[in-house]
Amino acid sequence: MSEVHRVSVEIGGAEIHFETGRLAKQASGSVLVASGDTRVLGTATAGNVRDIDFMPLTVDIEERMYAAGKIPGSFFKREGRAGEKATLIARMIDRPLRPLFPKGWRYETQLVSIPLSIDHDHPYDILAMNGASAALMVSSIPFPTPVGAVRIGKVDGNFVVNPTEEQQLTADLDLVVAGTDEAVLMVEAGANEITEAEMLDALDIAHGAIKKLCAAQLELAQKAPKEKLQVTAPSVDEELYSQIQQTHGEALDRATSVQDKIERQNATKSVEDEVLTQYSGDAMSDTYAEYRGKAQLAFDKLEKNTIRQRIAVHKKRPDGRSEKEIRAISTEVGLLPRTHGSALFTRGQTQALSVVALGTTREEMRLDNLGLETSKRYFHHYNFPPFSVGEAGFMRGPKRRDIGHGALAERALVPMIPSQEAFPYTIRVVSDILESNGSSSMASVCGSSLSLMDAGVPLKSPVAGVAMGLIKEGDDYTVLTDIAGVEDHLGDMDFKVAGTQNGITALQMDIKITGVTFDILRDALTQAREGRLHILGKMAESIDAPRGELSSFAPRISTISIDPDKIGLLIGKGGETIRGLCEEFDAQIDVNDEGDVLVYAATGAQGDALIDRIRTMTKEVAVGDEFATAKVVKTTTFGAFVELAKGTDGLLHISNVSPGQRVATVEEVLNKGDEIFVRVVEVDKERGRIGLRLAEDPDVAGKTVEELAAVGSGGGGGGGDRGPRRDGRGPRRDGGGGGGRDREGGGGGRDRERRPRGDRDPERG
Repeated sequence: MSEVHRVSVEIGGAEIHFETGRLAKQASGSVLVASGDTRVLGTATAGNVRDIDFMPLTVDIEERMYAAGKIPGSFFKREGRAGEKATLIARMIDRPLRPLFPKGWRYETQLVSIPLSIDHDHPYDILAMNGASAALMVSSIPFPTPVGAVRIGKVDGNFVVNPTEEQQLTADLDLVVAGTDEAVLMVEAGANEITEAEMLDALDIAHGAIKKLCAAQLELAQKAPKEKLQVTAPSVDEELYSQIQQTHGEALDRATSVQDKIERQNATKSVEDEVLTQYSGDAMSDTYAEYRGKAQLAFDKLEKNTIRQRIAVHKKRPDGRSEKEIRAISTEVGLLPRTHGSALFTRGQTQALSVVALGTTREEMRLDNLGLETSKRYFHHYNFPPFSVGEAGFMRGPKRRDIGHGALAERALVPMIPSQEAFPYTIRVVSDILESNGSSSMASVCGSSLSLMDAGVPLKSPVAGVAMGLIKEGDDYTVLTDIAGVEDHLGDMDFKVAGTQNGITALQMDIKITGVTFDILRDALTQAREGRLHILGKMAESIDAPRGELSSFAPRISTISIDPDKIGLLIGKGGETIRGLCEEFDAQIDVNDEGDVLVYAATGAQGDALIDRIRTMTKEVAVGDEFATAKVVKTTTFGAFVELAKGTDGLLHISNVSPGQRVATVEEVLNKGDEIFVRVVEVDKERGRIGLRLAEDPDVAGKTVEELAAVGSGGGGGGGDRGPRRDGRGPRRDGGGGGGRDREGGGGGRDRERRPRGDRDPERG
């Protein structure tokens, strides 16, 4: 048995334990991370060497539902492809680690994290991030330095290090930070309009905890040392570099100065082809591949240096802008006539089409993962088709990047989404990137904000986003506002900031160098606020507040509160009544135990009509109430039973079926199924009797409630709620007294149909 090594560190009042040597010993590196009852296994494995020009790193999160005592909700009852949460955590592991791998590392590398036990007080994502770094440190992979990760929450006005999942649900800040003991490398945050100063304070607190985590990982690596693989970093032939600069430097400078993205790429590619042709030699020679590789390295370095020097020294960006200048912005709302809300946001050569679809609460997203949240009523999806960058490629569902960008845009808008009580809809936003030259995720934030306002969603404030960049040469640096694709690719930082006029709602930062100081971050946040306010002003030119009405094609949601004792009446036996209403009005009805009823209808007219029907059904019948479409449900020898609402009947006595004349039978005037206009003239709650008169009867027309009580129904009344109670509180009063509810029975609580034919009806007098 191999020796087991353990180290511990205290972070935010809780112990985090690292252990290696007991589990997964055939992996190159394996660490079990524990805090509370949460356990996460992190592994790092190096495979075969690949002859490729990129680092083949794969990061996987394998959620096991047993960790939280759950059974997967899928049909097959086993875990399938990684869900959104697992994908986002995998990205948070990948982003700070990938830039630190040694140059020239071409081994197939896989980092796998498996949550084994979850207690919800110690979220597994932070432990997985630390475990992946620790696994690299105890592996044969020559990873240079440990990376620590910590979460900072702002709960009840105070910063909390590594808050619980329950605290995260109500926190004003959810900030995840990863970095080395020298610098911050990655930031992911959602916030409720946090100021720039507060964000910097939180980052400072986070870095203090990160230093302690890095020290613990180093201690573990020293206890379990392993020989590291050797890798030779590719080097540029400086003599060849000078030759290419002399022969093609001016041409490359002109090519990289072209402002249009596609034209600049084509011009740069033309110079690149000339360089490779000239310096690779004979294509048939044995040295061709070697010379071409050297020429490619030298050209790539020359292109990078040319663009970076132009920005850093001459303060001129590839498209001619100054460092704080934002590309031209155009916005348009209401493009798509049959959608619930739509907007087109264009910034330079980046264009996002954002569309809103509103649905009922039954259409909310169900979450089947290891977290506490089980559903979402607002969600954002981001799509990046290959044509947006002028390429042809496979379209096989969302990639990890699409999921990450969609989650960032969603996080930016969540604090501004109205509560379910204020706006009881499920909200889905889809951003399709139609054209891209950098900052497409921030364009989707802006487009989504516009489309939500176009849809009439009462956002608390509009949200805009901007991506910041950095070019750092020595101690000199330039912070760039609204970076384009080439500036992201060749720059030192990608810093996305979204928010309102009042503060930050989302932040995502990836840094490729270790020399980014808090002064640089402060400058970037300040510059980002200036850019955000500028963009918000441009957005307001198209729409500055949510529309007052929803689209005519959006579903209508209406609310009504009923007596909880009437819930059974609304639902009916076996759900018969509520299903019938849904079919009749082509609508959906939800009711909770407190009697709050939500009505979802295709149009406002249908919704209003259904609300009126429910109100009529569930209200207490009172003297003076009128029912214009009351239906005759049974005729008897002494009168007609008339349905006022589902489950509630009244009796129209035979003496009143035809005012001013006597009839021998009710059927001379009324038949089952007839609709008549009646007015309530008597309500006896103790006996369950409701007496009716025709509304046009001269004896009741125009009478006040007090006068109606004196008029009377002319008979024994009748009616009442039908059927047994659904809520288990005992049977409903079933007729009784005069009339009763039993349609097969009659007034006085007896079966009038079985009385001898010559027996005089006492009710007729």
